Amino acid sequence: MNIVATRAAEGFPRRSFTVAEIRRMVEAGIIAEDENFELIDGEVVPMSPKGNQHEVIKAALTEVLAARKPHDLRLGVETSLYLDERTFVEPDLCLYPKRILPEDVRGGDVLLTVEVAASSMSYDRGLKAQIYARHGVHELWVVDAGTRQTWLHRGPNPDGQWTSIERIGAGTPISPAALTDITIRMSDLD
Repeated sequence: MNIVATRAAEGFPRRSFTVAEIRRMVEAGIIAEDENFELIDGEVVPMSPKGNQHEVIKAALTEVLAARKPHDLRLGVETSLYLDERTFVEPDLCLYPKRILPEDVRGGDVLLTVEVAASSMSYDRGLKAQIYARHGVHELWVVDAGTRQTWLHRGPNPDGQWTSIERIGAGTPISPAALTDITIRMSDLD
């Protein structure tokens, strides 16, 4: 399907959608189920296709986290997180309690979210990081697909800021705060 993205003329109002409206559009076939987009504060934001390095890193992280996570946690891969009635995102990976159904997961339930970024780096480290913080996601990793550096975000605040953002080199071990038994070097992923 050929998706045409448009930009509204600056200064003009835009039509805001809810998660429920988007779900109904998918059910009605107006939006294809395989379209790659997010709903950010009511606006549909098309996502770029993922490149080779993005997929290599995501697949390797999936293997590591799936093998080492505690049994009571679920590893979501491109799972839709419905953060409020006008916002849903699809992080590359997220860890949350297995007892919660995917459609019921909220930001505060998510122990770790991972975004692997190439062309979306400024979006993932900017607006999307603010959205995760605003909704109480405990920890966010934004991995640069090209350099494998990771921006580690901890301490979310309701104003969209993080109390700590640290850049971690590709060869430096990194562990989720809630899962210190899991240590990953991005440079080791293949």
